Parts: sequence; C-alpha cells; structure tokens
Amino acid sequence: MRPELEVIEGWVNSKAHVLDLGCGDGSLLQHLRSAKQTTGYGLESDENNILECVRANVNVLEQDLNKGLGNFKEQSFDVVIMTQALQEIRHPHEILRDMLRIGKEGIVTFPNFGFWRNRSYLALKGRMPMSKSLPHHWYDTPNIHLCTFKDFEALCYRQGLRIVDRTVVDANYRDSLAMRIMPNLFGSTALYRITKEGNS
Repeated sequence: MRPELEVIEGWVNSKAHVLDLGCGDGSLLQHLRSAKQTTGYGLESDENNILECVRANVNVLEQDLNKGLGNFKEQSFDVVIMTQALQEIRHPHEILRDMLRIGKEGIVTFPNFGFWRNRSYLALKGRMPMSKSLPHHWYDTPNIHLCTFKDFEALCYRQGLRIVDRTVVDANYRDSLAMRIMPNLFGSTALYRITKEGNS
C-alpha cells in the first residue's frame, strides 16, 4: 500500500464522492472504495495507467490536467485529490482554484524543495538536487513548478483557501519532532487538506 494512503484515508469521509487528479493506476481510488465505500472518478493521461484502472474496475477519464477542469460542475464532488502532481502542472494556482470550485475539500501532496537535503545538495554541489522524492535530472524531470511548504501556504492565503490540516513527513512517510518544529526545513513531503475560506 502506498504510504500516503493511510493519511488520506483519514481525511476522507465514508461514502464520499471523490475525484482523483492524475490517478495513476487507480490504487488510491481502489483503496478508498474498499476502506470508505467511496464513489467517484480518476483523471489520467497515461494510456498504460488508464488500462490498469480499467482492469481494476476504477472509473477513469482520459484528461490532461493542464487543460483545466471546466467539464465538471461546481461542488460536484465531496473531495478532490491530487497526489504528487502539483509541481507538474503549468498553472498550479488555477488547478487549486478549480479543485475547490468542483469540490468541497481538496487534498494535495507534493515534495518540498526547501528540504534541508535539497538545500545542501544545491549549496555544496552547485547542481539541481536529486533524491527519493525528486528522482529526475533537471533536463528530464516532469517537475516544472517546484515549491516549498511556505510557498504553498502563501499561495493558499492569496487565493482565499483555508488549510484544514497538514501532515509533514520524510521520504518514507515518517514524522519527527524536528519536522513538527521546523517543517519547511526538515520535511521532505507534505499532505495538505484545504477548503475555501468560509466553508465549514
């Protein structure tokens, strides 16, 4: 089981209607369907992943997230999830706004470029960092908008989005006292639960 599933499962209500953006092979939707009796869809652009979703009986639509979510009505989902894809989107501020237009809540996970190992790698080697959470070279990476936790939280504030919950972990999805005290320095990955200001 993917390690972030346990955290995400705790944030999703039973029988919620879920949309998973960039759903991959559908394992998250499978897990939520089994553990929480959820319904919903995944959006995916990779043909092999779409085939895996079909084999797993996961509802999947072929769609490029960079083209937006205009084909979905307002508040048509209880929760919209996007794991490890925010940094690959051309306009992340727009996808966040769209997520909370069509969903009551959003769950977002992404790697922290401000993690101390990334800072040290860049400072000491003078090259773009590579790690478990950032495994690609600068020239073949799908990541086009790397950010820190502070960057993301500032963006949420500017867009009138409220952070309901946050979990900061290392590359193995473990937490520590250091991460709780200085998350932007010691956290490798974050999971955020967000909604619009004013939503209960």
